[in-house]
Amino acid sequence: MNILNNLPAESIPYQHQFQFVGKREISKLTGLSGDTLKKYRLKGLLSENIHWIRINAKVVRYNVPLVKDWLQNINDPQTHQKAIEVYLATLLSSQEKGKKRRDCSPIVKS
Repeated sequence: MNILNNLPAESIPYQHQFQFVGKREISKLTGLSGDTLKKYRLKGLLSENIHWIRINAKVVRYNVPLVKDWLQNINDPQTHQKAIEVYLATLLSSQEKGKKRRDCSPIVKS
């Protein structure tokens, strides 16, 4: 059971609001066919590691809020860029490093 499912959306950390789904689900959510999504990926209209990620050679997952935002702002790339920047800022890899980590090596007694 995921505790985040029981919380109101306002109290969920922003990074948990980004959901990745397969082509069937994103097609239902956007009205775009799988072929159209693939065409947009291949043309570079949808960016890898932003709008979609490659799990392996055959599996692709789409970032739901960013694909929806892209559609909403298709004629306003500057506005969509703001959504991309918000998404990237939520990634753990984008977080500032804290104080230097203490050595957590096990103590070896002789």
